[in-house]
Amino acid sequence: MDKNHTWLIVGLGLLGGRYAQLLSARGYTVTGITRSAETLRTALDRGYIAAGKTTDFTDLIERADRVVFGLYPTVLLDWVRQYGGHFRPGTRITDVSGVKQGLVEPVQAALPAGVEFIASHPMAGRETTGIAHCTEVRFDDANFIVTPTPANTPAGIAWCRALAQTLGFARISELTPAAHDRMIGYVSQLCHAIAVSLMCASDNSELARYTGDSFRDLTRIARINETMWAELFLWNKQNLIDEIGQFTAALDALRSKLEAGDRAGLEQMFRLSTERRAAFDKK
Repeated sequence: MDKNHTWLIVGLGLLGGRYAQLLSARGYTVTGITRSAETLRTALDRGYIAAGKTTDFTDLIERADRVVFGLYPTVLLDWVRQYGGHFRPGTRITDVSGVKQGLVEPVQAALPAGVEFIASHPMAGRETTGIAHCTEVRFDDANFIVTPTPANTPAGIAWCRALAQTLGFARISELTPAAHDRMIGYVSQLCHAIAVSLMCASDNSELARYTGDSFRDLTRIARINETMWAELFLWNKQNLIDEIGQFTAALDALRSKLEAGDRAGLEQMFRLSTERRAAFDKK
């Protein structure tokens, strides 16, 4: 990637802040836009950005060569419709959004000719939030997914992959927006739904003095950003509903084996679980 390009991070939260921090550390000129004056001060004081604003930021948009949106889907779409006309032809843009259908193509349609939006998703979130925690995010063992559409160019897709390499992601892959959202409904959103349900199933506030690692590990992500995750669930609700149905069927199958005293059936499920889980162990 060209070190002469000026980067703009719109939304300096957990992931936007991490992008800004890493790009600045690698010698790129990075600017930022955020709603919070406190977040802006943190980004400037820590050297994550060279300049930034909370208001009157048209000049930052017009100077940007490369852009990353660290915004919730609804906010991202509204922002592009309001300010996207200020991007110069030749600008390349990506995002960190956890859902893609209903977002990618409307954003592409709202941008001026010659401005390319190549959507992507860094699979590296945390249960913490905000720029103060951004250095906790690890990319070196994480997946990065590019979700191109027919509107994207080979050069734009290659740039997005190069960004992932620069940020240090371990694996880079490509999916259509629809395939991405089906996948994310299972490997991310269903996991959060299960963790939240476990914590809401009963008043377990006294369990902290008794529980072991199993419960802590399984419910780590139940410490959740309610605003962001409610939006992501609703944007992808049909895929998530389908995955909840599939999970419920598997849990019902396990319950049936328990009720029947079917030890062989339980052991068969456990062997299948162990076999499939091995594919996810980080080497």
